[in-house]
Amino acid sequence: MSSPLGAQVGQMARRSILQTLRQPALVVPPVFFPLALLAVNVGGLDAATRLPGFPTDSYLDFAIAIAFVQGALFAMINAGSGLARDVETGFLKRLALTPMQRSALLVGNLAGVLVVALASALIYLAVGFAAGLDVQAGAGGVVVIVALSMSIALGFAALGALVGLQAGSSEAVQGFFPLFFVLLFLSSMSLPRDLIEQDWFRTVATYNPISYLLEGIRSLVIAGWDPEALALAFGFSALFVAVGVLGATRALRTRLVRT
Repeated sequence: MSSPLGAQVGQMARRSILQTLRQPALVVPPVFFPLALLAVNVGGLDAATRLPGFPTDSYLDFAIAIAFVQGALFAMINAGSGLARDVETGFLKRLALTPMQRSALLVGNLAGVLVVALASALIYLAVGFAAGLDVQAGAGGVVVIVALSMSIALGFAALGALVGLQAGSSEAVQGFFPLFFVLLFLSSMSLPRDLIEQDWFRTVATYNPISYLLEGIRSLVIAGWDPEALALAFGFSALFVAVGVLGATRALRTRLVRT
């Protein structure tokens, strides 16, 4: 007789968390590299705040969103690599002989990854406030920033799970990171879209969904409450979740076959 779904999810989430914590390479980069990139951007691009029409006089307030989105990219790598290792080591084949439900495996893996993403998001905020971050939306806005960052991390983690299960290779998952990192640079990461002078760059940034993820977080810091920016950010993150979960569930059916 199988365990309740909640207990199975809890078991798989605990396994995912412990596996992650035992590997510093999966914990340190999601915290260190986004903060390092943030420091480089703030130090090198602070003069951009003097451009006519720039929305704030603090480049930290503008750039803090980068850390959350880059952290979500690491959530994608962690989720995809974890499931790919389970394929490579034969864990999924062994799991197919147990009453474990497919949904518990996927949800538990994503839940474990989100714990690291939540800790990273809180660290980004703590460092930001220590450096003078000013969130115009107030305390409620800080809560929404965390919620939105978790939604974005879940979306990328779901896409990572899809790639990991479909390819069954950690190397294939790692290969997707540069692609999404390029998309981050081809977004409104460094400048507002209306201040990008190159037409082709502005067009790419406009059609790049990562721009709207950044702008959703950024709106809470700079503008206060912007329903349109928040709707687009939550909408795109929900789209990523839907595509990733549906695709990963389909891939899991072929990987977790009971005989």
